[in-house]
Amino acid sequence: MKRFNPRRTPSRVMLALAASLSVCANGLLAESDIVLREGVAVATGGRMVRTPFHVDAVEARIVAGDWTLPAAGEMLALPDGDSKPWEKVVAKEDGDFEHAALRGGYFEIPYISDSDRILLLQAAGHSMVYVNGVPRAGDVYQNGSVSLPIAVRRGTNDLLFATARGALRVRLAVPEKPVAIDPRDPTLPDIVSGDRNDTVAAVIVVNATTNVLRDYILVATAPGGTRTETPIPAVLPLSTRKAGFHVLHSGRTTTNRVPFSVSLQRRGTTADTRTFFMDVRAKDQARRETFTSEIDGSVQYYSFVPARPLAGTHETPGLVLSAHGAGVDASGQAACYSPKAWVHVAAATNRRPFGFDWEDWGRRDAIEVLDRVQNKYGTDPHRTYLTGHSMGGHGTWQLGATYPDRFAAIAPSAGWISFASYGGGRRPEPTNRVEKLIQRSWTPGDTLALATNYLHHGIYILHGDADDNVPVSEARTMRGVLSGFHRDFTWHEQPGAGHWWGNQCVDWPPIFDLFARHRIPDDAAVGRIQFATGNPGVSSSSHWATIDAQEHALGRSSVDVRWDAGARRFVGTTENVARLAFRFDAFAPGAVPGAELDGQTLTNLVATGNRVWLSKDGGVWKAGTPAPKSAKGPLRYGPFKEAFAHRMLFVYGTRGTADENAWAFAKARFDAESFWYRGNATPEVVADVEFNASKDRDRGVILYGNADGNAAWKALLEDSPVQVRRGVVRLGVREVHGDDLACLFLRPRPGSDIACVGVVAGTGLPGMRLNDRVPYFMAGVAFPDVTVFGVDSLAKGWAGARAAGFFGNDWTVENGEIAWADE
Repeated sequence: MKRFNPRRTPSRVMLALAASLSVCANGLLAESDIVLREGVAVATGGRMVRTPFHVDAVEARIVAGDWTLPAAGEMLALPDGDSKPWEKVVAKEDGDFEHAALRGGYFEIPYISDSDRILLLQAAGHSMVYVNGVPRAGDVYQNGSVSLPIAVRRGTNDLLFATARGALRVRLAVPEKPVAIDPRDPTLPDIVSGDRNDTVAAVIVVNATTNVLRDYILVATAPGGTRTETPIPAVLPLSTRKAGFHVLHSGRTTTNRVPFSVSLQRRGTTADTRTFFMDVRAKDQARRETFTSEIDGSVQYYSFVPARPLAGTHETPGLVLSAHGAGVDASGQAACYSPKAWVHVAAATNRRPFGFDWEDWGRRDAIEVLDRVQNKYGTDPHRTYLTGHSMGGHGTWQLGATYPDRFAAIAPSAGWISFASYGGGRRPEPTNRVEKLIQRSWTPGDTLALATNYLHHGIYILHGDADDNVPVSEARTMRGVLSGFHRDFTWHEQPGAGHWWGNQCVDWPPIFDLFARHRIPDDAAVGRIQFATGNPGVSSSSHWATIDAQEHALGRSSVDVRWDAGARRFVGTTENVARLAFRFDAFAPGAVPGAELDGQTLTNLVATGNRVWLSKDGGVWKAGTPAPKSAKGPLRYGPFKEAFAHRMLFVYGTRGTADENAWAFAKARFDAESFWYRGNATPEVVADVEFNASKDRDRGVILYGNADGNAAWKALLEDSPVQVRRGVVRLGVREVHGDDLACLFLRPRPGSDIACVGVVAGTGLPGMRLNDRVPYFMAGVAFPDVTVFGVDSLAKGWAGARAAGFFGNDWTVENGEIAWADE
C-alpha cells in the first residue's frame, strides 16, 4: 500500500480513475461537468444507526492520521476480526454508481487535477465526504441540493464518501462565478392577493473563493419597483450560506406568479442576480407563509389552509397542527386537506421533509409554528388539535405527550411510537453507570414513558392493516398501552390499506368529528393533573402545575395532583421532582393554599405572585421560593443538544497549532453545512478573535477547540468545572489524560438567564477528529450534559466512553451525577 500523496500520481490511479469531460446521451450532464467513472468501495457492516457511538474501521484510521488510498482487492480489517475487500466500481452510462457496498460503506474516488483550483462538488447518496481529509456535508436523501465549493490541488485529490443507500452520484463542476446565488433550495413565501405582503425569504449564497465574504447585501426587486436591501452575515471561505432577505409586495397583481429579481451586491457592485418566482394565492386559499425563527435566526415556512366559515357564522376558528411524513414537505401535507368551516390547518415543516423526525429542532419548529399561527390569526385557544401521518404520526405521539395541555385531541395516522420500536434507535442494555446516564438523556424521546400525558386528550388512532412501511403493530401496541388507563380513544384499522391510501389518510372525516367534540378546558375546570416530563427545559407545565427541576436529571418526572377546594390545598404524589410550583389564580379567591405531597403536609406556603413554590431537600418537602435564574430550570436545563438554540453562533479556535486551527475551522463549517442540510438553516460561524463575549449575551454559543486553542474559552468558560486542554480533560476533581479524547459539554452562558455555551473539544488532533462525525444533529441520538470518550469508541462502541453525566441543579459537578467508566 502506498501512502496518499497529493503530488504523486500512482499508475493504478491513472489507469482506473481518470476523469473525463463528457455529455451523456440522455443529456443529464452539462458539458462542463467533470465525471468520475471509477472508484473502489468497501462494505463496512451497515449504515450508521441512531447511537452516540459507532464502530468504524475507516474512520478510526482517519482519526489516527494513517489513512492511505486503498486499491481494488485490498482488505480492510474490521474491529470484530473480520475483513472486507475494497472492490472496483464502475459508473453506469449516466455517470452514477450503484453497488451493494454503497449501502452502508465507503467509496473512494481519487481525482487527478492538472492545477490548483476551486470546483463545485455536486454529489448525492452519501452521508458525508472527506475531501483531502476534510469533512464536508453529504446528501444522504439524494435531493440534489448540495453543491459545495472545494479546493483541489495539482495531482491526486482524495474524495472519500461515506455512503448509505446503495447509489451515489458524483459530479465536479467549474463555478460560473466565484461569488454567486444558487437557485436551488430557496425558501419562498406565497404572495397573498389583495394584501400588502411584508415578509421574508431565503436563498443560498455560494462563496467559491478562499476569502471570507463580508459586507454583502441581497437586493430583492419586485415588478413595479418595490425594492429591499438586506445585509447578510459573513460567508466562510469555500462554503455556502442560506441567507434571508426582506420581501415587499403590494399584493396587486393579475398573474398567478410574481417574479422577484434577487441580486447579491457589495458596495454597489453586483456579483450575481437570479430570478425567483413566488406563487400568488387568494386570501381563502392554502399558502406558504414564511417567518424568521427564534431558534437560529433562519427563514422558515409553514403551509396554512385557512378556514372557510359558513355564511352567517361568526365563530372564531380553531387550529389543527398537521405533521408530515418522511420525504413529504409542509406544502404537500397541507394540500391533502380540504378547507374546513370551523378550523384552520397549519402544516409545520420539521425543518425539512426528513428533518428531525419531529424531535429536537423539529419539535421546536412545530411549537414555534403553533405559537405563531395562534397569535397571528387569533385562533380559539380551546380548540387546538394535532394530527400527522407516518413520521408525522410519530410526531403526533411525541408532541402530544410532550405538550399535553396544548391540544384538545390528537390523531396519529400510520404513526410509529419511538426510535426504540422503529427507525434504528434500539439501545443496548447498559453495562455500567456511564452508559446508563448517557441513555437517560434520551428520556424526552421515550413516548411510552410519557404516555400518561395522553389523559389530557381525546385520541383517534388510524392505520391501514396492510401497511408494509410502518407496521400496524405500532398502532396496536399504543392501543394496548392506552387500554390500561385511557377511556377516550377511538381505533380504526382500514381493511386492506397500505401505508398511504390517499388524502383520507390525514383528511379523515371521523378524525375531524372527534376533534369537534373536544376542547381544552379552562384551568379552573381542571381538578386533577397527571403530568410527566423527561426534561423541564423542554416541557415543564400542564395547566396550573409546573415541574421546575428534577432530582435526577433527564429521568422521568411526574406529578399526580388534585385541587381540594374544600380544604384549599393541593394534594397528590410526585416522582423524581426536586422543585415545583402550583398556580392558584384559576380557583376561587382566598388564603394562600396549602399542600399535601407524598404524604407530607405543608401549611406555611408563601405566595410568589399567583404561585406557591415547593422544594425537596433530603426527601422532605418544604415551602420554597422561585429558584435563582442561574439555576437549572425551564428556561435553561440541558443536556448538550439544547445548547444549539437562541440563534446559536459557532466560534472556532485560531490560537492553537496550525493543524488544530484547521480542524476547528473545518469542523465548524461542517456542522454549519450539516445543520443546513437537516435544518434548513446555516448558523453564523466566526473566528474566536472576532467574537465579542459582551455582545448578544442571550445568544447561544458553540465553541470548537479547547482552552489552549480557542481565544473565547476564557471569557465563557473560565469558571467551568470542565476544562479541556492539550493532553487532558479535567471534570470536577478528576482528570483523564491522552491526546485521543473528545469531550462534549454545555454550560450556562455568563450574563444570560437563557443561553448556553456548547463545547466540541478534543485533547489533541486524534480527539478533535473523533468529534467530526458524532451525530448530534441526528434525531434519536442524545448526550447528557457532559460526555468524554476516546478513539477506541470507533472499535469498541459504547465501551469507549470514559465519563458522562449531568450537572446538579446549581450547575455544579458536586451536586450532579457524573459516572466514570473505571468506577
